[in-house]
Amino acid sequence: MSQIVFIARESDSDEPRVAASVESVKKLKSLGFDVVVEAGAGMRSRVPDAEFEKAGARIGSAADAKSADVILKVRRPTAEEVTGYRSGAIVIAIMDPYGNEAAIAAMAEAGLTAFAMELMPRITRAQSMDVLSSQANLAGYQAVVDAANEYDRALPMMMTAAGTVPAAKVFVMGAGVAGLQAIATARRLGAMVSATDVRPAAKEQVASLGAKFIAVEDEEFKAAETAGGYAKEMSKDYQAKQAALVAEHIAKQDIVITTALIPGRPAPRLVTRAMLDAMKPGSVVVDLAVERGGNVEGAEAGQVVEIGGVKVVGHLNVPGRIAASASLLYAKNLVTFLETMVSKETKALAVNMEDELVKATALTHGGAVVHPAFGGPNGGDK
Repeated sequence: MSQIVFIARESDSDEPRVAASVESVKKLKSLGFDVVVEAGAGMRSRVPDAEFEKAGARIGSAADAKSADVILKVRRPTAEEVTGYRSGAIVIAIMDPYGNEAAIAAMAEAGLTAFAMELMPRITRAQSMDVLSSQANLAGYQAVVDAANEYDRALPMMMTAAGTVPAAKVFVMGAGVAGLQAIATARRLGAMVSATDVRPAAKEQVASLGAKFIAVEDEEFKAAETAGGYAKEMSKDYQAKQAALVAEHIAKQDIVITTALIPGRPAPRLVTRAMLDAMKPGSVVVDLAVERGGNVEGAEAGQVVEIGGVKVVGHLNVPGRIAASASLLYAKNLVTFLETMVSKETKALAVNMEDELVKATALTHGGAVVHPAFGGPNGGDK
């Protein structure tokens, strides 16, 4: 008998994305699954039920989750949703596990095998499953679009018979996936772009996109990249020197985009109130880390606020602001990961708990929390 994949409609009204696309439904069918899509799941990502049906899915209701072998979601299921899943089912979503240990324990208690897509290791094999990259890429693009929307001038230099409009100066803080896409997008729109990052490797990437690199390049800077490819915390002395350089630079900028986020930690403070005060009235700052406390002093989650004549943009769920594109990429991440758990011979689900991708992303299995970072075996007190 075919195994069932259930695509849930997101219960959070602030989440317009969906965990499937027409292409991913076709792929799931080719892997041997029956696919049930909850009615209306794709409406806010521009995928009507009829499109999913054409791809081979059946349109169902939330009650269909009870008979599903696999549930695909964007966000972690609510306590109520968990009660509607059968014990032994696989649930794959962006779980936001840090600080939500009680919700993870509840999934373990319900007998679910839960996978957190954002814990996918950054290795070559998993590149096509890396949701942090696929979603951050779009967030970087959208940050520039949002900034341009709030900035009441043109971004490119324009030479006209009536005079010249100068190019906007855009400064991107953090040159990870989101930052690099923000640099590329701002450059495409004709802005003068500069960027900073604590990782030495970022200097070359920033330059390759035609932006100017701004950093205190001392010995500590040269040794600053961690093994996981994430930026590491710098010394207080370095932070002070970098802050002075950045403060001087920010005062001359029209648009600043901050992207610094270390998984599971509060966002580092990059832009202080004093820095905002030094900016020209009408400048715009976009804070992509607002969901974890923000990089910008005074930024408010879900709001655009004016601080001393500077607009500080703190939209939540920035990838969700371009839900159709974000869902397309996320659905591909999900189906590529799920495919690694399907036996090529029998076309049945066969989860290998020793697989490095499974080990890195599995939160719960067999009635227990299994991830060491959240109280599983060999875990700390976290």
